[in-house]
Amino acid sequence: MTIILFIIVLVALILVHEFGHFVVAKLSKMRVDEFGIGYPPRAWAIKKGETEYSLNWLPFGGFVKIYGEDEQDKVEGTDETHRAFGSRPRILQALVLVAGIGMNLLFAYILLSTTLALGTPRALSPEEVSRATEVQLFVAEVLPNGPADIAGIKAGDAIERASYGDNTFSSVVPEEFTTFISHDTKSSPLTLSVLRDGKHIQLEVTPKVGVVTKDPTRPALGIAIATAGVLPVSLTQAFTEGAQLTWEITKQTGVGLWHFFASIATFTADLSQVSGPVGIAGAVGSASSHGIAALLSLTAIISINLALINILPLPALDGGRLLFVIIEAIIRRPIPASVGRVVNTLGFAFLLLLMVVVTAHDLFKAFV
Repeated sequence: MTIILFIIVLVALILVHEFGHFVVAKLSKMRVDEFGIGYPPRAWAIKKGETEYSLNWLPFGGFVKIYGEDEQDKVEGTDETHRAFGSRPRILQALVLVAGIGMNLLFAYILLSTTLALGTPRALSPEEVSRATEVQLFVAEVLPNGPADIAGIKAGDAIERASYGDNTFSSVVPEEFTTFISHDTKSSPLTLSVLRDGKHIQLEVTPKVGVVTKDPTRPALGIAIATAGVLPVSLTQAFTEGAQLTWEITKQTGVGLWHFFASIATFTADLSQVSGPVGIAGAVGSASSHGIAALLSLTAIISINLALINILPLPALDGGRLLFVIIEAIIRRPIPASVGRVVNTLGFAFLLLLMVVVTAHDLFKAFV
């Protein structure tokens, strides 16, 4: 099931990207010869107007074929020369190239807005608790070397129940939990039942005084807690907050990619922070087990990563082709096809090598 979900996510992301190229090429009066789902060999095709729409046997994405975009296309001396990719104004060529990137960002925005409308787990105010579902008391932070840290409590644990002696706590109100652990018998161990990664765990911890500097006489565990749950927002709020969330994720992803490629240049790259196809497939499977909202959120994040990677000025990526268009606009003549082929081959070899290394690292993490 994980593999099927991964293929669906991959195909959706690539088709959205290619659809951006397709729409803007059509609007720019370029001749679009084919829009394909999957990769050849071809299984089925239908032609509408000048464009052939095909379904292909290899279900790993899709493509759009624009007349004159490939160096091998012969466009000289034909009636359609003016509609070839390379014959259109360079501003239109640039718009076609960035359209795929723009569609991936738009797709991410729609997905994130949808997850907000469906409801995603988040911290709740006291007023929101009654309207939320799946409400739980979560450990937000653990003080290093405090009683909770020593007992093995981790940030993200959901506190299901707490008890000492015959006294039991099962509320979701942080203040009530704080009062409960400040019991009179200060040396009594506290038994916590927590939910961690879908597993129910029991831990024993003894509250101690002097942990909270602002209230040193109060017994405490050394944790910050919060009430969290699923609370859908209105459609208007979803699209407003979705835009803010898309921007924040895009900004953080951009900074992360900048540091990663800078570390490659200095031979200090940490591949443990990078996932290839194997790692992404595992993440998709894990997200799907947490519900549709989690899967949509992960797909949105991958879409943003795909957009930003594609805008990089590397040969064989849209950003590399865009750089060629910009250079041609500056020098006012086409870059020789032989130069383009050499640069694209080197760029593709670099990307292929990077993918092989990252995939090998994914497999190493999975099986070792």
